[in-house]
Amino acid sequence: MQERSLHLLSVVAPMLDEEDVAREFHRRVSTALAGIPFELVIVDDGSTDRTPTILDELAEVDPRVRVVHLSRAFGHQMAITAGLDHARGDAVVMIDADLQDPPEVIPELLAAWEGGADVVVAKRRERPGETRFKLLTAKAFYSVMGRLAQIDLEPNAGDFRLLDRSALDALLQLRERSRFLRGMTSWVGYEQAVVEYDRDARHAGETKYPLRKMIRLAIDGVSSFSHFPLQIATVIGFWISAIAFLGLPLVIIARYSGIYDRGVPSVLFAVLFIGGFQLMTLGVIGEYIGRIYDEVKRRPLYIVKSTANVREHEHDVA
Repeated sequence: MQERSLHLLSVVAPMLDEEDVAREFHRRVSTALAGIPFELVIVDDGSTDRTPTILDELAEVDPRVRVVHLSRAFGHQMAITAGLDHARGDAVVMIDADLQDPPEVIPELLAAWEGGADVVVAKRRERPGETRFKLLTAKAFYSVMGRLAQIDLEPNAGDFRLLDRSALDALLQLRERSRFLRGMTSWVGYEQAVVEYDRDARHAGETKYPLRKMIRLAIDGVSSFSHFPLQIATVIGFWISAIAFLGLPLVIIARYSGIYDRGVPSVLFAVLFIGGFQLMTLGVIGEYIGRIYDEVKRRPLYIVKSTANVREHEHDVA
């Protein structure tokens, strides 16, 4: 690995209704990066509280704060993408603004980058403030992804990570709609390193990832990096057909030996079982077809409504 020198560090953070934490997040980032040349790119993902006003006020007093206001809520992964598109640094850090991922860890990520790592993943040791259910489902998700995905996904790591400019440029070439950034940053390759840290409880406000969104993100992750659901549906279909084919001689023998008993329940069971599996298979196929439909429409990933401290040519729709 070749050592590097930093000219500018970009810290990218999405925000959605974070009026209670926005100023504290700015303060802690500024304190943690004292003496380091940095810019703070904050993407307002269609907030409906005072978050946009607070961010514009921060941008007025601190030129290092660059704000991108999206025209509506496009989602967490799209908001991060918008921030990455506007980042100018030699190295770029993705971090959530709820202060569960402490900004004080950023210098550790930067040290690993200066040592030659292109992608530095922040891995959680402890996750206080999260329910047992969320911890169990997160563990199950990483276990499943590790077996299904065609990438090396670091267990117990979120979107908090640092990317070198070369790795970021490669990542920004991937303009797919169903975005799973932690998988995409692994997919692009490059030299990767891991920094472990203890996650904090949420500073204020409510989580922006309820169960529904967590399930959606998990489905996006599996479908983006694995065809296994389609393959397993095919395998199960073959097994059911084989069982039915092998059972056909038994039905014929039972019919002509006089032990055949006409039973509606058995027929209903067979019909419901096969019908249910067919619907499940159609649902899996529909998920993939829906993603194809989203891709061929070629709509922009997000639309920028306004900005602060961002140059005019960076107002692009992406």
